Amino acid sequence: MSDLICVGAVAGAFGVRGEVRLKSFCAIPEEIEDYSPLTSEDGSQSYTLTLTRPVKNGFAALLSGIETKEQADAVQGLRLFARRDQLPSLPDDEYYHADLMGLEVYDTGGTLLGTVKSVQNHGAADLLEIHGPGLKSTVLLPFTLAAVPTVDLEKGRIVADPPDGLF
Repeated sequence: MSDLICVGAVAGAFGVRGEVRLKSFCAIPEEIEDYSPLTSEDGSQSYTLTLTRPVKNGFAALLSGIETKEQADAVQGLRLFARRDQLPSLPDDEYYHADLMGLEVYDTGGTLLGTVKSVQNHGAADLLEIHGPGLKSTVLLPFTLAAVPTVDLEKGRIVADPPDGLF
């Protein structure tokens, strides 16, 4: 399991004084500030984060070292990470997306269906994007207890009972 968890991303500049538009991936969005300082994915850059105000689809925020609109434009798309030990521990039936990616997915009969490529959410519920050599295209598996009864992080596998016709 990765020691870093993605908690937000820079969506672009906000204004002309170096503020950025920030998307928070935290369950309580404003708690992203509690995990500051945040790092880049490779850990090479560290940023102190200060939320300045809520804006549509996120927050306006200040990142240390970003003082101009041009610098804010340059970090657009930057994903921000917190250390796992900074984040709250999760109940048994909840997972960080980073922990699910790369897990092998088997059906209830033990047949390998594929591997989790990403976790997506288009508004209703999380979907596991599954890809594999036997699939013509990626498959979106609902991440519900009915469709995914077992997640075994220690063994690196998921047991799925997908809806008929999905695979």
